[in-house]
Amino acid sequence: MRKFSFLMVIVFVFLLTFSAVAQEPVTIEFWHAMGGFNGEIVNTLVERFNESHDNIQVEAQNTGSYNDTLTKTQAAVQSGSAPHIVQIYEIGTQVMLDSGIIIPVEELGREVAQDNNFDWGKFLIPVSNYYNVNGQLNSMPFNSSTPILYYNKDAFREAGLDPNRPPQTFEELKEYARKLTIRGEDGNVERYGFTLGIVGWFVEQMVANQDALLVNNENGRSARATESYLDQEPAVRFIRLWKEMVDEGIMLNPGRGWDGAKQAFLSGRAAMMIESTAQVTNFTENAKNDGYELGTAFLPRPEGVDRGGVVIGGASLWAVRDHPEEELKAAWEFLSFLTEMEQQVYWFENTGYFPVTKAAVEHEMNGQFFAKNPNHLTAFLQLLLSKRSPATQGALIGTFPEVRQIVEEAVEKTLQGDLTPQEAMDEAAARVDRSLEQYNSLYE
Repeated sequence: MRKFSFLMVIVFVFLLTFSAVAQEPVTIEFWHAMGGFNGEIVNTLVERFNESHDNIQVEAQNTGSYNDTLTKTQAAVQSGSAPHIVQIYEIGTQVMLDSGIIIPVEELGREVAQDNNFDWGKFLIPVSNYYNVNGQLNSMPFNSSTPILYYNKDAFREAGLDPNRPPQTFEELKEYARKLTIRGEDGNVERYGFTLGIVGWFVEQMVANQDALLVNNENGRSARATESYLDQEPAVRFIRLWKEMVDEGIMLNPGRGWDGAKQAFLSGRAAMMIESTAQVTNFTENAKNDGYELGTAFLPRPEGVDRGGVVIGGASLWAVRDHPEEELKAAWEFLSFLTEMEQQVYWFENTGYFPVTKAAVEHEMNGQFFAKNPNHLTAFLQLLLSKRSPATQGALIGTFPEVRQIVEEAVEKTLQGDLTPQEAMDEAAARVDRSLEQYNSLYE
């Protein structure tokens, strides 16, 4: 009897141990590039998921900038330590497609997780359109934004301008900037009419807003891009406007990057600027605290040129292929969770990035959010009214990060007077063509 009892105890302990092991949650790694307050919001979403899923544990890690995250992901794949989900900025799309390391999210949901109830039509078309390549959605839309024009309505009133009629054309932008610029008795500028950081993204957007392409082969959508269109009139005329306004002293050149222009606008040193829609909440709060009224508007375009629209910026979430099936299914659960209306509304209201689903937008409409926050409505209307075309779908370029650097260098050379706008963009186009040739040769 004692021998039997001893065996029963051993069996019981074994069963308890086996049960504990069986109940260990599946752990997945999520790498992202959201820092500061936005990083805290990401962590909150991860905590929400973990609390509602006993069988899955998501471990989120900030891996630096977008460039850092892409580089670290490529290195991790080579060393066999890749995450399950990674946030990659939109211009990394072609590289991710070519990498061979990803599993398209449609394939992940339908074939691996066998989630036949997921609604693939739930996303806003201008958002999903960017990441839809070869007939399927390759990554899950996450933080999406576009640029808009921000302006100080009080400054408009002081200058005798209608605060409810922002500039709609390049010509009006220049005219308004003249009126908004204030010079002291010594002739020095106390407030500029307009400012813009030297950021390649703005050139891309201004080209798309003229319904023009950045590269050939329908922006790299029908075949690999092999030729840059930076030397054509849509890009050149914007650089020309930029140069003319800076030379006239009605536009502040804060140099390369985002921060200089943003600080100039927020401090009142510039009355207008172009920035990401992700800044709407931040800029609105700043205006409220500083006692002025903030206005927003669509991007201006050349007079007589039909409006194309804007291209989605930001980033999406990619699933990395080489992981056990149960971990890939867990990754799908998290990706699917992030697309639910509650998460999308929380993300939008706390960060300013677009909600990427129709249900979240409808919720905000019904809840009068846009009626109470008209500057957010501006961003949505500009996106939804954008023409559906290869120009606004966005370019697929394997060397896109390098292309942006080339464009920024071209703008600098123009503003410094080293080259004319046409010469600078001719040089930039030639450099981009060479980079495309080198990249494409790897995949012939």
